[in-house]
Amino acid sequence: MKTAIKTLLVCTTLGAIVNLNAQTVTVDPGTLTSGFMNVFNITGTPGYGASAAAGYQFGGGWGVPDLTASFSGTTLTLGPNQINDPANYWYTPAGGPGATGNKIMDANLYNETTGTYVGASLHFTGNVVSDTLANGPVNSLGEGWTGVAFIKDFAPDYSSSVTITAPLVTGGFDISLTTVNDPTRHVQYGFEIIGPDVWSTDVGQFGNIVVTPAPEPSTLALAGLGGAAFLSLIRRRK
Repeated sequence: MKTAIKTLLVCTTLGAIVNLNAQTVTVDPGTLTSGFMNVFNITGTPGYGASAAAGYQFGGGWGVPDLTASFSGTTLTLGPNQINDPANYWYTPAGGPGATGNKIMDANLYNETTGTYVGASLHFTGNVVSDTLANGPVNSLGEGWTGVAFIKDFAPDYSSSVTITAPLVTGGFDISLTTVNDPTRHVQYGFEIIGPDVWSTDVGQFGNIVVTPAPEPSTLALAGLGGAAFLSLIRRRK
């Protein structure tokens, strides 16, 4: 009997250590409060992949509503980015209803901390309720939008990052990244929507992505598992 109790205490202690190094975050209007936009020319950005760097224009902080991201309670809706500037820099031939977007918008909604998630296994979870966001054809290249959930672990000067992503398709997602053990690094988690800019009156026809927090595990079920493990140890000792 004493051996069983000792074994259980060791397992509990090890579990606590593991839990200290594993942290889980989810969709939360109280933490996903930062916005950043990278803007690219359509020319030189086919596929929105690595070659997009050739068309890079600028990047900077962006208001969350301007990302076309909004919360209703804990439900998040993500849509195509809207630019209400009629200049031909943004639209072809010029801005207005039915105009074709002339830029690729890389919209980031995220939470960022420095020194909080250090050497940790960070999990980002959520549930994609629906995905009606058009993936093409929208602009002159016949492309639409892509959406991902991400965790990014940036160097102190933001010159590089370790990144993991998951596509925003209907159903649950759970991505994890073991962060670098350096308190000066910046860790971000959130969502990224990449695709053409759209005139505000046209945005509805291109759909959106709706995301909610991941369901909480049942406390009772977890307690039951713990009790079952404890009984199993006692029975083996007998």
